[in-house]
Amino acid sequence: MSDEAQVPTGTRAWVNGRAKRWVEFAVESLIRVLGVSTIGFVLLIFFFLMREGVPILREVPLDNLVSEEWYPTYGFFGALPLILGSLLVTVVAILIGLPLGVATAVYVREVAPEWAREVLKPMIEVLAGIPSVVLGFFGMTLVAPLVRQVLNVPTGLTAFSGGLVLGYMALPTIISVAEDALDAVPRSYRDGALAMGATHWQTIWRVVVPAARSGIVTAVMLGMGRAIGETMAVMMITGNAARMPLSLDSLFRPVRTMTATIAAEMGEVAQGSVHYHALFAIGIVLFVITFVMNLTAARALFQKRRRGGLR
Repeated sequence: MSDEAQVPTGTRAWVNGRAKRWVEFAVESLIRVLGVSTIGFVLLIFFFLMREGVPILREVPLDNLVSEEWYPTYGFFGALPLILGSLLVTVVAILIGLPLGVATAVYVREVAPEWAREVLKPMIEVLAGIPSVVLGFFGMTLVAPLVRQVLNVPTGLTAFSGGLVLGYMALPTIISVAEDALDAVPRSYRDGALAMGATHWQTIWRVVVPAARSGIVTAVMLGMGRAIGETMAVMMITGNAARMPLSLDSLFRPVRTMTATIAAEMGEVAQGSVHYHALFAIGIVLFVITFVMNLTAARALFQKRRRGGLR
């Protein structure tokens, strides 16, 4: 007889069960470590930014950091033009991308026939894969000259041009998240509205869209995070002029964003210099803004799920 045949059946079952539990424990531990490591990587990035950026507070007076002039060569490190430039371009992008994105999501989910939906959804996802430098070339060669000719402005490299391109870049995120939010609205909401005599469009705009409001807010926040964190496209289109965008015509004049400043100047500074620490301080501001946007979007979505609105 073989050795395996001599082992009692109960003993083999116990050994197999114990081995299975050890395998499950190892897999669960690995998944837990990988999940926690994601948070750890974010914290490490933040601590690295803090280590390299906080020294600027000892090297430059605070009134210099919050001034309206960014001329590192002459010792001026005012970040306000960069922050306001980023916010202006992002707001323009969202004002353009929000109505287009929500309308497209409503069409794909509620109006389009099945064959059109199967074609549009992959095409929308493909848009997210277009490299930003390609869109930057598109903006420089087509959008900027068109803006200059149509609006009769001195240059087409403006905040408005950057907002147009960033609005297009934010569309895939807004459409995908908003479409998922619309899809999560229970079918009973639509059936109840139709049973009460509402038309198809009344059901969409007065029942389905309000029920998916938190998901749409999440889409907007994620789209804003996508727009404010973009680098190559805005560096190529917005003109890169570090000026305060406070006048009425600021929308049609060049601006400079935080991301473009970091990308354009980080390769030229000496490590450990004041300019080096100033760029990392801008990175901290950008990190905090995007983190707050994503946190707000996640909180809105979790609160809606906790209330039982989306299932």
